[in-house]
Amino acid sequence: MKIYTKTGDKGETSLVAGVRVLKFADRVEAYGTCDEANSQIGLALSLLPESVDWKELREVFHVIQTKLFHVGAELATPEGKKVGWPIGEEDVTFLEGQIDKLDADLPALTNFVLPGGHPAAAAFHVSRTMVRRAERKAVHVAQQEQVNQSVVKYLNRLSDYLFVVARHINKQTATAEQTLHE
Repeated sequence: MKIYTKTGDKGETSLVAGVRVLKFADRVEAYGTCDEANSQIGLALSLLPESVDWKELREVFHVIQTKLFHVGAELATPEGKKVGWPIGEEDVTFLEGQIDKLDADLPALTNFVLPGGHPAAAAFHVSRTMVRRAERKAVHVAQQEQVNQSVVKYLNRLSDYLFVVARHINKQTATAEQTLHE
């Protein structure tokens, strides 16, 4: 199978089940943003320093990146079509558990944290903002068509998790967090 199909040469693409839409359709924007965020997470993971054992974090991110692919698949599935890998409340709960686990070991927030710090942490902050954009686009789609509400919740929790991961990386690498000056 060739990587190029030439079916998108006129500005259209296929959703799941072969439904053709313009490449700038809201669903395409939403799942495309999930793909961007997933790629950015991969970049962020590649920046983790080897001086710390990140095995458990990498295992969690393997699950998250797979689920983010599933979120994209849900957003690429038109209303009324069967979703191959549905996102459920258990996926949201999984993220909440991971947030609680990492957050318990972090200093309490007393001010807004500016994105940055260790390069890996900064990259996870960028991932966070991309996931927030994906969430906004998913909400926009949900205003027009039926969208599994667990998808929106998952994206919301994922951005929270990415924030906590960035703080965790800064702590593990002894990199000071910068906060907002008032």
